[in-house]
Amino acid sequence: MSEQRTVIVLAAGEGKRMKSALPKVLHTMLGRSLVGHVLAAAEPLSARRTLVVVGHGAERVKAHLGEIAPDASAVLQAEQNGTGHAVRIALPDEAAGTVLVLNGDLPLVRSETLVALVEQHERDGNAATLLTAEVADPSGLGRIITGEKGLERIVEERDATPAERAITEINAGAYAFDAGLLRDTLGRLSTDNDQGEEYLTDVLGLLVGAGHPVGTHHTDDPDEALGVNDRAQLAKLRAILRDRINTDWMRAGVSINDPTTTWLDVTVTLDRDVVIEPNTQLRGTTAVGEAALVGPDTTLTDVAVGQGATVVRTHGSGAEIGAGASVGPFAYLRPGTVLGAKGKIGTFVETKNADIGAGTKVPHLSYIGDATIGEHTNIGAASVTVNYDGVDKHRTVIGDYARTGADNMFVAPVEVGDGAYTGAGTVVRRDVPPGSLAVSNGPQRIFEGWTESHRAGTPAAEAARRARMIADTPEAAADTATE
Repeated sequence: MSEQRTVIVLAAGEGKRMKSALPKVLHTMLGRSLVGHVLAAAEPLSARRTLVVVGHGAERVKAHLGEIAPDASAVLQAEQNGTGHAVRIALPDEAAGTVLVLNGDLPLVRSETLVALVEQHERDGNAATLLTAEVADPSGLGRIITGEKGLERIVEERDATPAERAITEINAGAYAFDAGLLRDTLGRLSTDNDQGEEYLTDVLGLLVGAGHPVGTHHTDDPDEALGVNDRAQLAKLRAILRDRINTDWMRAGVSINDPTTTWLDVTVTLDRDVVIEPNTQLRGTTAVGEAALVGPDTTLTDVAVGQGATVVRTHGSGAEIGAGASVGPFAYLRPGTVLGAKGKIGTFVETKNADIGAGTKVPHLSYIGDATIGEHTNIGAASVTVNYDGVDKHRTVIGDYARTGADNMFVAPVEVGDGAYTGAGTVVRRDVPPGSLAVSNGPQRIFEGWTESHRAGTPAAEAARRARMIADTPEAAADTATE
């Protein structure tokens, strides 16, 4: 049956209450746009065609669809004359079988619910079947009007009587139709309503009036029926989705120590025995390996974390962290960072486009950019790969088992060979052969008595005087101490 199914997503509205230059359906919730969530939920239906009705911000919505659903086709509704009009212009002449129509701002609807809706519709041979839910507050939602024979019609709140507004069973915004009957009935829609628009919901009443079977599929989770009209509702739905995602992962064997401060995109993957500490956000395609620990206070976007790794108080994007590696606290991993197994990127270290080998340590206070570092090397504190000459970026290469001193500057392009050492404070401007020691500073010079002669009367000068007296005549120093 799936080869005859058609999905139509209604995504033409402006969403004025969002007060945004961005079309409503492009606002995001945990890794997907609103319309992206709807398309993902419909994907298991394996429809022959998927059509998205666009209107406000059409070009931006089309471009977004090209990125997330290239097989979907956009249909322009130049004038927003109602949901019935939108479906009428989108419905292909050759469409047969089941047509599933979905509101584009229905991000919490589950794939399982849509599959059940369509299967019930096809099993019962209905002209139409719609998804319904019981909600505590039905304000702003279409009410389900039933009679002795079941469903009679759906009434929009603006057109409802006070008695109808008291009804708590609502239209969830998902409909399954017989394609032929839908096509015929759309042509009979009226604009005689408060908005002067063609309502898709009126199709249900017309089908009932013509004696065709119309059914309902009830979801026990009213959250699935929630749409988005403003930023406050978007935040509410985002929190509901957060709780749903976190609960699913915890039941799959992940420890989330504070679910209320842990935000995981729907596209994130976690292996068993992962531990996530509070105030952690995992975004995009981030994947965390078995028994790794992430957090607290960590944000990772498109980062691969290896098995058993530890990532603490770190911000990272587009990076790879090897098995058993350690990152943070207060590290910044920029795109192109690759840290090998059991390597270390420590406190106040920033990396970018850097390949850091297995067992290599960059412990603290360093910038490593555009660099390749071999295995089991140690980079001294406060080191910088000086990669930019004002025009071009250049690469630093440091070999295996090298030991570089603190406060080193590697002026790229430059190479330090395997097993080489560099002294503290060295500015490395020329290649260092394997096994060599590189130093760039001259001999240390000492000017005795400088503080007393150049900083006379200061506490430092007085301290120096006392220390000199102790070294020269301990007895005199004792007398000074009693003065």
